[in-house]
Amino acid sequence: MGRGPYSYREDPAVPAFPDDRPLVLFDGDCALCSGSARKILKADRVGLFRLAPTQSPLGRALLMHYGVDPQDPATMLLIQDGVARERSDAVLAIAAQLPAPYRWAIIGRIAPRFIRDRLYDVVARRRRRFPGSTWCGLPPAGVDLKDRVLG
Repeated sequence: MGRGPYSYREDPAVPAFPDDRPLVLFDGDCALCSGSARKILKADRVGLFRLAPTQSPLGRALLMHYGVDPQDPATMLLIQDGVARERSDAVLAIAAQLPAPYRWAIIGRIAPRFIRDRLYDVVARRRRRFPGSTWCGLPPAGVDLKDRVLG
């Protein structure tokens, strides 16, 4: 993740996209990840976040730009102000910008990053075992996807 802010703008492999708001990249083939994306859309009543599945051309290009395997992305990415965050840092940064009770998850910041990331990795390795449906593009009730989901 050690790239400078907005480095993707200089990468010809990354399609142009509106980057004026935070972008969450999630695994659309994973029920847990897709469920989390739907929860973000539903809880984010002001429309702060945009989302993109990692299987989209934009998602794949951004994963590759940041050195994440697009065939098996073991992390979600949050790109905000041109900077990418991953794993527990991304989760906590998203939670901090959502209303309660999601915001309460920021208490996790008291744990050292290596512990948070180890727990994140345990869940990520098992994420496709969780029951549920994958990303189908259907918004939660009352959510308009226009300008919220890219790719």
